[in-house]
Amino acid sequence: MTFVLATANPGKIKEMRDILSGMGIDVVTRKDLGIELDVDETGTTFAQNALLKADAICKASGLPAIADDSGLIVEALDGEPGLYSSSYGGEELSAEQRCAYLLEKMQNKEQRSAKFVCTIVCSFPDDMPLIAEGECRGEIIAEQRGINGFGYDPIFLVPGTNKTMAELSSNEKNQISHRGEALRSFIRLLNERGIG
Repeated sequence: MTFVLATANPGKIKEMRDILSGMGIDVVTRKDLGIELDVDETGTTFAQNALLKADAICKASGLPAIADDSGLIVEALDGEPGLYSSSYGGEELSAEQRCAYLLEKMQNKEQRSAKFVCTIVCSFPDDMPLIAEGECRGEIIAEQRGINGFGYDPIFLVPGTNKTMAELSSNEKNQISHRGEALRSFIRLLNERGIG
C-alpha cells in the first residue's frame, strides 16, 4: 500500500520518508501527485490540525494520507509557542529568527524545560483514521547550535547528550524525536489493523 504525505515541509518529508521507508512503508508526497492544496489549520489541538490536513489530502488523492502537526511547548512561556510554533513571532520570520525570538523571551528564565510534541494522523478513503502521538523532552539553551534538522532544533538540548537536536545525525534524531516516536506508534497501529 502506498501512502501520501500531507506535509509540504521539506524537513518533515525527509524525516518521515526516512523513518517510514525503514519500516517498509511506501510513501509519495503530495507534490509527487501534483496536489497543490492549502489546508487552513483551524483546529485547537495538534490532533485536530493533523486530521484536517490528512482528510483533505486523502480526499484529493484517493490514497491513505499521513499528516502530522507538531510543535514546541516551553514551560516557562506557559506552553508557547505550542500550536503556533511555525508562525511564532510572525509569519515572515525565518526558522533562525524564530529561534532568536524565542530565546529573547527566555532571557532571565531559570526554568528551561521544554518538549517537542507530534501527532500523526492517517486518513483512509474507506476506514476510520489512525491517530498516534509522540513527545521528546529536553530544555532550551541560551544560543543556537548545530546545522542539522530544522525549526527549533538548534535551541533544543537533548537530555544526556550535551547536543541540540540540530547537532544530532538524522539517524540519531529519528531514534529519539517526537516524530520518530509518533511514527513508530503509528506503525504499530497499522499492524494491529492488519495493514503493512
